[in-house]
Amino acid sequence: MIVTPEGFPLSYEVLAGNTVDCTTLSDFLDRIEQRYGRANRIWVMDRGIPTEDSLAKMRQMGASYLVGTPKGRLSKLEQDFLGQPWARVREGVQVKRLATDEDIYVLAQSDARIDKERGMRRKRLRRYVDRLQGLQSQKLTRDQLLMKLGAAKHEAGRAANLIKVEIAKESKATASLKFKLQRDKLRQVRRREGRYLLRTNLAAQEPERLWTFYIQLTEVEQAFKELKHDLAVRPIFHHLEDRIEAHIFVAFLAYCLQVTLKARLRCVAGGITPREVITKFKTMQMVDVRIPTTDGRELVLSRYTQPEVEQRMLLEQLRMTLPQQ
Repeated sequence: MIVTPEGFPLSYEVLAGNTVDCTTLSDFLDRIEQRYGRANRIWVMDRGIPTEDSLAKMRQMGASYLVGTPKGRLSKLEQDFLGQPWARVREGVQVKRLATDEDIYVLAQSDARIDKERGMRRKRLRRYVDRLQGLQSQKLTRDQLLMKLGAAKHEAGRAANLIKVEIAKESKATASLKFKLQRDKLRQVRRREGRYLLRTNLAAQEPERLWTFYIQLTEVEQAFKELKHDLAVRPIFHHLEDRIEAHIFVAFLAYCLQVTLKARLRCVAGGITPREVITKFKTMQMVDVRIPTTDGRELVLSRYTQPEVEQRMLLEQLRMTLPQQ
């Protein structure tokens, strides 16, 4: 998607679903320049798309980029980041900036993301431990135990790396296991929860500004979720190309509306997000009452529940008028 620095969408492109992300970027750079001309663009990408070769090509082209970086690189830069001060972006979000010979790195920390990641990790870890305790009480052969243990690890995901499991080497018909929590790994995971590392060649940009650019990715992703949540619409026949493109088009329109609402809120109620506004208005019920007439026509009467105090304030600030009843 091509957007302005403020997030207003200009256009979007669709790639085939069987294309590997890391192989698309090189061709995509050329396609965008051929279609829209050269411009001072900033390419914002998640960590799974850019490779070292593609970033090198972008530097050769003089292109600017801001990309997510795997957390493994944070291990190499952790000591260098310790001496850098935190800068507050907004309530609950802080960033650090670190300049290297090659790129600028930005470490972002979100309190909300810490709570989310920590809750997910605790839930999976607790479920994995319960499963291991259940396997201890079962009489299984070594092959059966290994199969069940593999399934439990797959379900636990990365949380399984925090538990060390040992299967006793016995010649008996049944096998047994022991496990223990690896506290050193747990402490390392806790330090990194809620943090993500960004990489850019925009040396002149402030870290707060870079974080704002990158967070637009989550807003685009959220717009694609509007179909299943706010609009309560699930795509059908999603294996057909025209259905897929229709889905993306509707999601693009949802993103347009979301960005427009965000811009209007910035002027009148900067402390509230589009998501909070939608949640507040969800409690209002609006229906059209249709009354057929004897001459074959139909009367349509719009009806809605009376807005609460907060809803009336938002309607006034946004200059939105409800239909007459």
